[in-house]
Amino acid sequence: MADLKQMTVVTSGKLRQTAYDLLDAETNLLAWKEGGRTPADIFDGWLAQADALYSIGNIKINDELLAKAPKLKVIAQASVGYDNIDIAACHARGIKVGNTPRVLSPAVADLAYGLIIDSARKIARGWQHVESGKWGERKGLGFGVDLAGKTLGIVGMGDIGSRVVKRALASDMRVIYHNRHRRTDDAALGASYVSFDELLKTADFILVTVPLTAETKGMFGKAQFDAMKQGVRFINIARGKIVDTDALYDALASKKVAYAALDVTDPEPLPGDHKLLTLDNITVTPHIATSTVETRDAMAKLAAENIIAGLKGEPLPAEVKG
Repeated sequence: MADLKQMTVVTSGKLRQTAYDLLDAETNLLAWKEGGRTPADIFDGWLAQADALYSIGNIKINDELLAKAPKLKVIAQASVGYDNIDIAACHARGIKVGNTPRVLSPAVADLAYGLIIDSARKIARGWQHVESGKWGERKGLGFGVDLAGKTLGIVGMGDIGSRVVKRALASDMRVIYHNRHRRTDDAALGASYVSFDELLKTADFILVTVPLTAETKGMFGKAQFDAMKQGVRFINIARGKIVDTDALYDALASKKVAYAALDVTDPEPLPGDHKLLTLDNITVTPHIATSTVETRDAMAKLAAENIIAGLKGEPLPAEVKG
């Protein structure tokens, strides 16, 4: 068995203590002691030594970077998404890639459900109303809508989507969904499979949970918003580039989309002077779906376990195959 203490692990950012302790105990760890970004010359020098790379999702992992890391055997990223990683380039070099699915699903589902409720009841807008001294003034705030009796359409019924179904059913919603392939357990979950076009036409709330791929980039544009019901509410907790921002802005400005609640945007971070933020029918949170202590610790631990398994030549607990 390989001596892991002879194996060098490089990090692209400051680690959570759960990951730091595990990797430091078993490997030769080159880790940032502080937050922020490492100077390029230091990071490049580290890469030449790296047997493994722990990414916090803040770098592009492509041919240019991989050329600086000829010893690399495994990359682990502390996220479920990996659109910043050229998977084909990694696999062409025999590099295994791991991510952190499942452990973050409950936290992301909670935020998705919270944004669904916010899109219906304007909770964030209500706070702004009070903060601005307008308690008692209905003008500018208006009424919300009930969840009960409404149809939630989930685009991408994976582990997160299936957890949202349970929450939506608790609010007496009807749930429909669209996937590339129908789930075999949808009846047990309490959701009905429909075509993408049917979902757009019939859902009162649309939740986006698909990963960002070449196929899903720009999946929601003008044609899709035009096809939606008048007054639909749109929630995105997946990736910003799945949605054409200009088309969403137009749909919100015209009130075709009654309300949008987003945890992800394009661009991201969203500038404070962006035109989306001039609208009064939108809530934006700063990509915080996994931002709980427990979830971030679990993600960090799984990423570290992916690295250790890869260095041992064992199957990764959560490996990206595609």
